[in-house]
Amino acid sequence: MNTTATVTAGAVTFVWLGMVLAISFVEAPLKFRAPGVTIPLGLGIGRLVFRALNLIEVVLCVAVIVAVVASDASGVAAGATSAAAVLLAAQLGIVRPRLNRRTDRVLAGENLPRSRGHLYYVALELAKVFALLVLGVSVLTG
Repeated sequence: MNTTATVTAGAVTFVWLGMVLAISFVEAPLKFRAPGVTIPLGLGIGRLVFRALNLIEVVLCVAVIVAVVASDASGVAAGATSAAAVLLAAQLGIVRPRLNRRTDRVLAGENLPRSRGHLYYVALELAKVFALLVLGVSVLTG
């Protein structure tokens, strides 16, 4: 087993996990509670923040894949890596484009009913958090 690759996989995994927890489960919900933040303003900020987060996530995901492959990690680690990558791809390829189209409409002034799109994103985010926890623990303990 490649110790450097294993430690790298664990470190990058926990950085990724920390970013997801901080942005998705702390920053995103709190921004709409700040005084003076309107729905359009919050959506505009959210788009910028999530675009940056998702770009960083792609880089971290590639780094984790490379490190896990180089570390000759367990099947659990490989499965968790695959799960995290697939969940991220689903968010970026399926859910985010729909959310972006909806946000475009809200920013253009349409008054739309509540959407389930964010719930799908959050569900994928929760599953990704679980996959990253499993991955991080498995590479560092196994």
